[in-house]
Amino acid sequence: MGHAEVQRELCPIAAAQLPRQRSPLRRSVRCCIVVVVTITRRTILAALPAAAAAQAMRARTQNWKPKLGVLCDYSDANLEFVKAEGFTSMQLGLNPDKLDDAAIAALKDKIQRAGIYVSSLGVNGNHIDPDPALRARQNQYAAKCIELCGKLGIPNIGGQSGTIKGRPLGEQVDEIVRVYTEKYFPLCEKHNVRVLWEPWAGGPNIATGPVAWEALFKAFGNSPHVGLQFDPSHLIWQFMDPVAAAREFADKIYDVHLKDTEILWHVVRRAGIQPVNRASWWRFRVPGYGSMDWKGFFSVLAEVGYNGAMNIENEDEFFYPPYVGRDFTEQFKRGFRVAHEFLKTLVPPVTA
Repeated sequence: MGHAEVQRELCPIAAAQLPRQRSPLRRSVRCCIVVVVTITRRTILAALPAAAAAQAMRARTQNWKPKLGVLCDYSDANLEFVKAEGFTSMQLGLNPDKLDDAAIAALKDKIQRAGIYVSSLGVNGNHIDPDPALRARQNQYAAKCIELCGKLGIPNIGGQSGTIKGRPLGEQVDEIVRVYTEKYFPLCEKHNVRVLWEPWAGGPNIATGPVAWEALFKAFGNSPHVGLQFDPSHLIWQFMDPVAAAREFADKIYDVHLKDTEILWHVVRRAGIQPVNRASWWRFRVPGYGSMDWKGFFSVLAEVGYNGAMNIENEDEFFYPPYVGRDFTEQFKRGFRVAHEFLKTLVPPVTA
C-alpha cells in the first residue's frame, strides 16, 4: 500500500481531496459506440417521393427565369424605353374602341419586333354593376378587350372582379360566376384569354384577398378562365401577409404587379388607420422602398417555377408626374430605373 493509499485508509475526508493515480491500463481504455441502422426496402421506397420532390424543387428554383417589365400606357416612345432598359415584358392599357384592324396589326408588329412579351391588358370596371345600363356597358367593353387580346396574342385581361356593395359575399360570388360564364367564358375559350383579379380594395372588387379568392375559385370549380394578377402592395395596407397568400394560391398566379407599400407608422401610432384628420397612413412606393418582403415573395415564385411576367407598377408619387401625353416623363423613367436596379439583386437573369 502506497503513501496516498495509507492516508485514504486512515482519513477518508482528507483522502477525498487527494488526486487519484490512474493506472497505465485505465489510460489506454477507449469507449466505442456502434449505432446500427436497419435499412429496409420499405424505408427506401418511403424516402423516394420526398427525395424526388426536393430534387424537383431544386430544379424549378435553378430554372426560374421570369419576365421583368413595366405596366404602362402604350406609345412608341414607351416601347422603345422598355426595350432599351433591358425589360422583357409589359402590361398595356389600350382602348379597343380606338383601334381598327390596321392599327392592331401595326401595333402587334412593333411589339413583336421589339421582342417584348405583353402579359396582360388592363381592364377596369364593375362587371356586376347593380345598374343594368352600366353593367351592360362594362360587359360589352370587357368582351371587346378579350377579343383585342386574341388579335394581339395577349393571354390575360387584368382588373377587378366586380361587386354589388352591401350584398352578402356568397350572393356576389354567385352573380360573378353567372355573368362571367355567360358573357366572357365563350370568348375566353375562343381567344385563349384568361380573366385575372388584382387585389385592389379601392375599386369594384371582392377579390381583395385569400377569403374571397377561396370562395371565388371554389364557385368557379377551378375554371381555366380565371386567375390572379398578384399585387402584394394591396395586401400590405390591408395588413394581410403577401408571402403566405402567394404560397397558398401560387397555382392561381398568372401575372404579377411589382409595387411596394410604405406604412407611415408615425401616423398610425398617433391616429390609427381611420385618422379623424383624414391623414394618409400608407402610400405606394417602387419595389424596395416599402414594407414588402421581396426575398420571401420571390422565393415562393421560384419554388413553384413561376416564369410569367412581373411588371413594375410605378405609382410612387416621388417619381411623378408619370406622362406627357402618353409618353413617360424623365422623372417617371427614373422610378422604373430605381426599381430595376433593386430587382436585379433578386430576380434572374441579372443584367446591366
